Parts: sequence; structure tokens; C-alpha cells
Amino acid sequence: MNKNESKYFNTAIKMNKALIYLLGKKDFEYISIKEICSEAKVNRSTFYLHYENTRDLLEETVKYITNGFLEYFDVSFNDVKDRYSSLELKELCFLTPEYLVPYLKYIKENQVVFKTALKIFDASRAGRIYGQLFKYVFDPVLERFNVTQNEREYVMKFYLSGIMAIVTEWLNKNCSDEIEYICEVINRCVFGTMENNPYKRK
Repeated sequence: MNKNESKYFNTAIKMNKALIYLLGKKDFEYISIKEICSEAKVNRSTFYLHYENTRDLLEETVKYITNGFLEYFDVSFNDVKDRYSSLELKELCFLTPEYLVPYLKYIKENQVVFKTALKIFDASRAGRIYGQLFKYVFDPVLERFNVTQNEREYVMKFYLSGIMAIVTEWLNKNCSDEIEYICEVINRCVFGTMENNPYKRK
């Protein structure tokens, strides 16, 4: 990355952080470009160099937060994408407490931004936000299970829609239910009474 690119991305991060801060003060629809620029200490022309409107900034901010999600995991998870081909199939499940707890904790700590995004964006825009996650995490896993490319789109929509519905309801309740309980709900919906359900009651 050259100096100009670095400056461009650093400025974008300032605006991401400015929006996150302002969302803690007021609802998204009442946040103006002027306020964002003032908080980020950039001028209006700089804002329009990066975004067309505040919705574009919100989408980028959700991506920014999502990219920080991997920091919640240890090195072994960060490396797992490079080990898909050698892992046993039973290891290719990311709906275990090891992965779900950090995921839900991260959502809870950033719930204002996630609640705003769920309120503002439709499913197609959310798909663009999480596109990298699908490409680098879910696609390789489904490939190992010999799921065809065409079928993967349906499978992922099915599972992710269900998981997001649970997370959305949790966010609507201001994340008042315990994280461990939400993990259990997700697993019971996905696995049911299957033997590999990590939450199966003895």
C-alpha cells in the first residue's frame, strides 16, 4: 500500500469511527454528513470522495466492524481457512461455543451499529457486506461436503437467514438474554437432536 492509499484508508477509518460514536448519541436518520465530518475532522469534499451518502458510510462501517471480528479468535482460527483441505469433516463446524460465543459477544459489544444496519439494509445489501465471509469461510466448507456451487447459495441462505433471525430477535431485546443461551438456541435450531449437537442434553 502506497502513501496515498494509506491516507485514503486511514481517513475512511476516521469516518467509520465517527459514525460509531455518533450512533451512540442519536438515531442514524438524524446524523448529518456535517456532524460526521466534524467528528472525523475531515471536510465535506473528503466525505464525498469516499461515499455518496450516509448509508454508504454505514455499509462500510459494518464491514469495518466485521473485519475486526477475527481479532476475537486465537491464532488457530485465523489459520483454519488455510487448513480446510486437511481438516476432518467433523472439525468443519463453526457453530460450537468456541466460535459462537466470541461472535455473539462481538455483536453485543457493537449492537448499536448492527441494529442500525439490520434496520436500514435489505437482504441484498447485507449480502454484499458479508460477501467476504461467504467466500473465505462458508464456500470452502461446503466444498468439502461436496455441495455444488448452485446448491451452496440455497444452503447458505437457509442457514444464515435462520441464524440472523435469531440474532435479530436477540438484538431487538437489547441482547438481554445470556450469550450461552443464544448459542443453545442456534444449535437446537440447526442440529435439532442430532448426535453432533454440542448442546444436546444428556
